[in-house]
Amino acid sequence: MEDFAALLDALVYTRSRNAKLKLLADYLARTPDPDRGWALAALTDGLDFPAVKSSTIRNLLTERIDPVLWTLSRDYVGDSAETASLLWPEPEAPPSPPSVAEAVDALSHMTRANVMVDLPHLLDRLDAEGRYALLKMATGAMRIGISSRLAKTAFAQAFGVSVEDVEEHWHGQEPPYAALFAWAAEGAEPPSSEGLPLFRPFMLAHSLEETVVDMADYVAEWKWDGIRVQVVRATGSDGVGETRVYSRSGDDISATFPEIAESLAIDAVLDGELLVRGSHQGGEEGGAASFNALQQRLGRKTVSKKLRAEAPAFVRLYDALIIEGEDLREQPWSERRGRLEAFVERLDPDRFDISKVIEAESLEDLATIRERARDDAIEGVMLKRRDSPYIAGRRVGYWYKWKRDPLLIDCVLMYAQRGSGKRSSFYSDYTFGCWDGDPDAGAELLPVGKAYFGFTDEELKFLDRHVRTHTVNRFGPVRETDKSLVFEVAFDSVHASKRHKSGVAMRFPRISRIRTDKPAHEADRLDTLKGLIRD
Repeated sequence: MEDFAALLDALVYTRSRNAKLKLLADYLARTPDPDRGWALAALTDGLDFPAVKSSTIRNLLTERIDPVLWTLSRDYVGDSAETASLLWPEPEAPPSPPSVAEAVDALSHMTRANVMVDLPHLLDRLDAEGRYALLKMATGAMRIGISSRLAKTAFAQAFGVSVEDVEEHWHGQEPPYAALFAWAAEGAEPPSSEGLPLFRPFMLAHSLEETVVDMADYVAEWKWDGIRVQVVRATGSDGVGETRVYSRSGDDISATFPEIAESLAIDAVLDGELLVRGSHQGGEEGGAASFNALQQRLGRKTVSKKLRAEAPAFVRLYDALIIEGEDLREQPWSERRGRLEAFVERLDPDRFDISKVIEAESLEDLATIRERARDDAIEGVMLKRRDSPYIAGRRVGYWYKWKRDPLLIDCVLMYAQRGSGKRSSFYSDYTFGCWDGDPDAGAELLPVGKAYFGFTDEELKFLDRHVRTHTVNRFGPVRETDKSLVFEVAFDSVHASKRHKSGVAMRFPRISRIRTDKPAHEADRLDTLKGLIRD
């Protein structure tokens, strides 16, 4: 547990992405099984200990110290685990720290009936750093700037395997990931995924910017304003099939959209945009409501029949990765499209349709069509090379996205300050940034703008809570957050600026929406923003 605590401590005080990668990769390479597997699960939110909550920590501490001191200290520090680790009375006996595996086993056996007795015994075996690591692991609130993608990249770096292969094998494995480590570290066969409804990495698009493409080589589709999902159906050797719906970050959201999971009964891996139908069925394509209608269903663990009836979900399909056991990813887009068009005819039309191809002979024709589109659920167009295979990640020359006005860009929240007047108790002023290159290659996140409006009162409460629980540093009244939350920022124009490190200044930026479905490494690059400069 000491090594894991030291790793957490080092990660907290390390801002460089490359340095974080090295710290984590070195830990994974030198730490034996199963400790490294449990540590990896803890860092990627793969562990859950229902008996240990923030209220448990509060109750334990207020039994041992003055409740007022706890409240004041917690408010000042801003983190329950850190506050508790510092205030916990030092035991008389010297620490006898457990291994990570021992700590996980002990936490797993805790219940509401025994946690108030068993957790103190565990805390007494640790020093302040160890207590902090234990409580962070127990509550699942690491907040140290380690995304699932970064952890997978560190894993790949530790053992000299490709991150694409790690992504492919990761899902479906259970902590402490013995088969995954055996494959990467010892050269064993990759973990079998046969018969499992596993997530596969998405293919992503670059912004079109000033790129010139020949429409003879590309096809255009609408870019729909929902959330990108992957719907996976697989049948095991026992003949029992299971369907799951995954977000773009690989999170299982089947419980949030059960009607989708219930509607795919043929083994397949499908890529599409999850939308909801509204009472208004107009628009050029029709049937899809705006993102605001979809948002009321996001993040729910259970969905009522009433909500399912009011905002029924469906998937507008873009691509097919696998159909009935046949992997199509190496085939060109044109072949996959033909297979998808035939396959969608076999699916429930209330739950699945296909994103139509836009007929355009040139980019100029496409620009006219793009600007004329007035469907609330359309945010732009996609350009896909007809011979492109389906490749995980973002590859130059294959897929491009071309968003419609107003100007929109995906940025990452970096800093926050409290507002003034009625907002003086909320962190409501937000500074956000874009990647100065490829984040997977160590690119820096540079501030590009600041906004303090564009969100509802409920969203303000969510953002304030996010800032308080994801703070990694403080600079006077400014809090720095971990780089995990993506904003879609709307703005009127962008200009070159020598006063800003990023070299750009945005005019009238505002928060268009909060992209909880989008991982930070998929936010836009600085070059994308610079490509929008018109003067």
